[in-house]
Amino acid sequence: MAVSGGPDSLALLLLAHAALPGRVEAATVDHGLRPESAQEAAMVARACTALGVPHATLAVEVGEGNLQARAREARYAALAEWMTARGLAALATAHHADDQAETLLMRLNRGSGVAGLSGVRPRGEVPGTALLLLRPLLGWRRAELAAVVAAAGLTAAADPSNADPRFDRVRIRRALAGADWLDVAAVAESAGHLADADAALDWAARREWTEQVEHSGLGLTYRPRAPRAVALRVLARIVTELDGEEPRGGALARLFDSLVARQPASIGSLVARPLPEGWSFTRAPRRRA
Repeated sequence: MAVSGGPDSLALLLLAHAALPGRVEAATVDHGLRPESAQEAAMVARACTALGVPHATLAVEVGEGNLQARAREARYAALAEWMTARGLAALATAHHADDQAETLLMRLNRGSGVAGLSGVRPRGEVPGTALLLLRPLLGWRRAELAAVVAAAGLTAAADPSNADPRFDRVRIRRALAGADWLDVAAVAESAGHLADADAALDWAARREWTEQVEHSGLGLTYRPRAPRAVALRVLARIVTELDGEEPRGGALARLFDSLVARQPASIGSLVARPLPEGWSFTRAPRRRA
């Protein structure tokens, strides 16, 4: 399991050890982004020693770019390598109901579609791998997990970013704390329902791809038959396959609207044209210097 030293992951450590004594291991990823991170990893190591749980500290380097995205990539890559080396069957993380609700509300505020609004599932895959990822705490609230840690006499690490109002999640969390009329558990459950809808759309998009997309010359031809929500996912796959870059939702929507209006359009390095038998997608010819 992944244990950062915060209250949620420490609760996961305690609950997993109680449920499966002698059958769990823990790892702490040290991103090296804060001076306290090494001390927090050492604190987790001591807690694991007291419980008799094998522990590893995984030091990673975070690449340039979007800091949170790069840290997430580095973290899961390190955890996947650790799992493989230790022969572990699954990775457990401490995502809980409040996480689900906060994410849903943040993305609603950004106008996200079904894929963005869908919550994480109890079972999935470690990003970039086929390794099993478990989220056993989705039915738990943050306060319940903090109570588990307090009852065990442990002091969790405090990440200052969790109190920084510059982050959307922190502002949403504070707003939720004062909204006693809002049922956070029900919001989290809705995120799970949206995840089911997202999975259904993915299934429909895979079927549409198999039945309605074919290679033609150096490109692809798509004969759309599905509703817009499914067709947009097929278009995303077409663009990613031919252009090598995952397109943004807004660009895909504009592409779809142009093609429905029987107008040629471009996206990335691709040219899309309406044809009598469907829509064709090819790379734009390179300009000569």
